[in-house]
Amino acid sequence: MSALASAARCSKTGVSQKGKKDLLQRLDDGVVVGDGGMIWTMEMKGYAKAGVYTPEATVEHPEAVLQVHREFVHNGADVLQLCAFWSARLEEESVEGQSVNDAACKLALQAAAESEDDIMVAGAVTKTEIYMNKEGKEKVQQEFRRQLEFYIRNDLAFVIAEFFNFVEEAEWAVEVLKTAGKPVMATVCIGPDGDDRGVSPQECAVRLAKAGAQVVGLNCRFGPADALKTIALMKEGLEKAGMDHIHLATQPFGYHTPDAPPNGYHGMKEFPFGFDARTLTRIDAYNYAKEAYKLGVRYIGGCCGFEGRHVRSMSEALDEKRGRQAPVTRRYGKWIDSFKSEDTPRSKEDYWLQMKPGTGRPDCPAMTNHK
Repeated sequence: MSALASAARCSKTGVSQKGKKDLLQRLDDGVVVGDGGMIWTMEMKGYAKAGVYTPEATVEHPEAVLQVHREFVHNGADVLQLCAFWSARLEEESVEGQSVNDAACKLALQAAAESEDDIMVAGAVTKTEIYMNKEGKEKVQQEFRRQLEFYIRNDLAFVIAEFFNFVEEAEWAVEVLKTAGKPVMATVCIGPDGDDRGVSPQECAVRLAKAGAQVVGLNCRFGPADALKTIALMKEGLEKAGMDHIHLATQPFGYHTPDAPPNGYHGMKEFPFGFDARTLTRIDAYNYAKEAYKLGVRYIGGCCGFEGRHVRSMSEALDEKRGRQAPVTRRYGKWIDSFKSEDTPRSKEDYWLQMKPGTGRPDCPAMTNHK
């Protein structure tokens, strides 16, 4: 049986997100580990086109999509996000948007149902061309409503507004998403300078919370170091507004971007094919998860560039906090303990966590002039 046919069968036999502890309960109780960058991973594997990053692979190569979901679960993700990024644009192209969204829901739900752990499935809406064309709030929200219908019909655990570089459009998305009666998370793709109109991280956080998001934070465009700086500012804004009950989320870009301009990776010369030299190690992902938790972040995941090994590192950095281990950890132990039986420096945890690995690229600069 094909992956898509199997997923459809799973859906018809009642696979849903009912009966599980919801996102907010789990955040209250501890910490939630997100997954990695789905569509970016699909492009690197040869199942999507860079630039447009449309997810027709859910229909054309469902087995490839399902395998990536399974890898995220195996490495410790508590959440699977649908492979439906930019899906609203597909109605204008060669693949029907409805079939792509339906397939995305079924595949993620199947991967979650296969696991013995309690895996949540989430659907996201993202920025629209309609907003950039200044066609008005009603048309923008109509686009969000169309996408939300798929998520309601498939009874997903929660919904996300993500990858917004203008907080105003993110607010409009949250207003629509909260009508679903599900927990709402809203993440903007901003750095310490704020959104692309200069709205500060502090104000962004407060506005998203006032719009109705119970979880607010960041995703993509900037690496973990910038994300941690920015989420600290968002936390500051929420605390000053008396809204410290709002949960925080970070899902950064999976590459180092200390020299990024205010618009993040979009302004970097390496985007998108030259980022491999900036890839996060599993050590980086481990340390990022620890630091995010210290800052008070309780939804900790990754976006574009985060793959299975990064999810495993986040999971193993946080497993004591959330009370469970990833399937890979239960089978093989923590990666950081792999050489414990040796009497060598690499048998020590600090050897890895304090490492500053070389790049092996003597002709490349540490930073890039992006002007």
